[in-house]
Amino acid sequence: MREESRLAIAIYGAIGANVAIAAVKFIAAAVTGSSAMLSEGVHSLVDTADGLLLLLGKRRSARPADADHPFGHGKELYFWTLIVALMIFAAGGGVSIYEGILHLSRPRPIEDPTWNYVVLGAAAMFEGTSLAISVHEFKKKDGQGYLAAMRSSKDPTTFTIVLEDSAALAGLAIAFLGVWLGHRLGNPYFDGAASIGIGLVLAAVAIFLAQQSRGLLVGESADKDLLAAIRALAKADPGVAEVGRPMTMHFGPHDVLVVLCIEFDPALTASGVAEAIERIEARIRSQRPDVKHIYVEARSFPRRAGP
Repeated sequence: MREESRLAIAIYGAIGANVAIAAVKFIAAAVTGSSAMLSEGVHSLVDTADGLLLLLGKRRSARPADADHPFGHGKELYFWTLIVALMIFAAGGGVSIYEGILHLSRPRPIEDPTWNYVVLGAAAMFEGTSLAISVHEFKKKDGQGYLAAMRSSKDPTTFTIVLEDSAALAGLAIAFLGVWLGHRLGNPYFDGAASIGIGLVLAAVAIFLAQQSRGLLVGESADKDLLAAIRALAKADPGVAEVGRPMTMHFGPHDVLVVLCIEFDPALTASGVAEAIERIEARIRSQRPDVKHIYVEARSFPRRAGP
């Protein structure tokens, strides 16, 4: 619960910062006529909307189970993450690319880039701080790279913030190069090209997010470590002869459904099987609290040929 509160505070902080940054970027774009600054303003505005959608998704996913949703509403978080990806792609990437193409067709030189540099520098400080916080909140295994950790993560909220902040810093760097090269070389086409570059960065982030959300929405399995741990815990019971591969599905970052196919000792009575199932469920829940739903199917497994 404490971790959830810290994450919510980080999202609220990012929303507030993005609102202020977007306003200043739009003012700078209006004063200087920079296409890259306008795209950066759109970028910050989209990040603000994305933060609000993530908060909405977290709130709706936390609703308790009911008659129509017996497993709860956890997957709403994955749905709203998909909406965030679409927002980034359409409103962020699409608008930025369109604005860059317009600027290339009607280039307007930047007479004084001072305001652009001031705004970009301030925005880089805010975005860098936000990225440092989001990276700190993002949990990954020792020796695992960030990209691999994002691909295996079942909580899109944390890595979405990391991706957005990383894209924001990349966009700021591209905008700076576009403004600086355009003014330095007296070539306004660099500014329009920078706007297109920002749009492409946003489109790439959106595609990655959409792929991750799709996997979670259609019923992605738990990671291999959790599968191995569940099977080992079940197999450790003295009444168990064999355990099949656990079938799992995430209903939320910390809400896993597990179906276990277990062959029990033939010598066990019906009450003995029931007691063994209770022991297995209690052991799994105590050591793997993310497993909220456990269903055990008693069955016979084919015997391996041998001496």
